[in-house]
Amino acid sequence: MLILNFSHPLTAEHVAQIKALTGAPVERVLDFPAHFDPAQLFTPQVTALVDSSELTPREWQTLPILINPPSLNVISAVLLAELHGRMGYFPPVLRLRSIEDALPPRFEVAEIINLQAVREQARQRR
Repeated sequence: MLILNFSHPLTAEHVAQIKALTGAPVERVLDFPAHFDPAQLFTPQVTALVDSSELTPREWQTLPILINPPSLNVISAVLLAELHGRMGYFPPVLRLRSIEDALPPRFEVAEIINLQAVREQARQRR
């Protein structure tokens, strides 16, 4: 599996938790820090960020990809729309949560959300 990380760095412990949850080996983690200029339009910045991955159209459509989305909700929304267009489906996303009373603050993998399954289930409620 390929993890595209648009947020804070993932630790070896996070990667191990992801492997345990998915049952799949993590082949690579690619980091794409989402530092955006708020004075500029977000859509072209998201496109440039995703283009920087240098994945081919074939790779977008065939590789098992997991997304760690950026924290800013608007950037995440635009990113998911961009990725859906390239991949043909909504990718699964990683959710981290803070570990209670950890000093310094630390995070753990809370869940992997299958957005495509969420979409398909929601369509039944139309």
